[in-house]
Amino acid sequence: MDENTRQCGDAGCTEESCAGCEHACGSQQPESLLEPTNEYNNIKKIIGVVSGKGGVGKSLVTSLLAVTMQRRGNKTAILDADITGPSIPKAFNLTEKATANELGIFPVKTKTGINTMSVNSILENDTDPVVWRGPVIAGTVKQFWTDVLWGDVDYMFIDMPPGTGDVPLTVFQSIPVDGIVIVTSPQELVSMIVSKAVKMAEMMNIPIIGLVENMSYFTCPDNGKDYQVFGDSHIEEVAAQHGLEVLGRLPIDPKLAAACDKGMIELFEGDWLDILADRLEAEQA
Repeated sequence: MDENTRQCGDAGCTEESCAGCEHACGSQQPESLLEPTNEYNNIKKIIGVVSGKGGVGKSLVTSLLAVTMQRRGNKTAILDADITGPSIPKAFNLTEKATANELGIFPVKTKTGINTMSVNSILENDTDPVVWRGPVIAGTVKQFWTDVLWGDVDYMFIDMPPGTGDVPLTVFQSIPVDGIVIVTSPQELVSMIVSKAVKMAEMMNIPIIGLVENMSYFTCPDNGKDYQVFGDSHIEEVAAQHGLEVLGRLPIDPKLAAACDKGMIELFEGDWLDILADRLEAEQA
């Protein structure tokens, strides 16, 4: 008997037919942990923005991607899953707090109509630290999915915390993520960063859409030349190792940083993520 036709205690019960067997056979699929979203929601595509470490610009990429897709006529939303380090409200200058009724929690809208939900939208003060244990943090993220009245959404982007801990695990198990975008930087750690994110995605059976390199280069305003501040990029080599594509490169741009700091990210000018946006729309078609 080969390993694809293992038998349980019931004669004639093979892996292919074990679903109808009364015995608790090890070949049965585990019960899904996916949580249903609010019944009033219609969310078509869910994209996670992840990285194996912090400080590489996941929130920036999430914000720019949401704005880019919104500009193309899509209804977009951002679920800020970085509970201990939320950045989305700051990038969009959101000071309004979320409200709720018996049907659920209302997301906070940006100036251009992007629906958002972040822990800072429910904290009394934005500077209050979130001193919560892992299960409470993970439960909050899950509640953002199950209780928020997102409405009709073409693309929901989930701004993930760094690493492979409780929250990424909760997101991948509880929310039907369609794919992830991995954000990296040009530094030598890029191979390890990407590898960690790739391996977790593979373990959770989540498709990887591609890579985005942040802080990829700096364009000198005096001579117009591009300089690689962090040395030669290895992103293409790392992408090839994992069979992935590089779908965007973001520059080191003081104007972009200022737009985030001033909550004016919706006014950015740049086509850095157009290839990634094209890919998302092609997959949706």
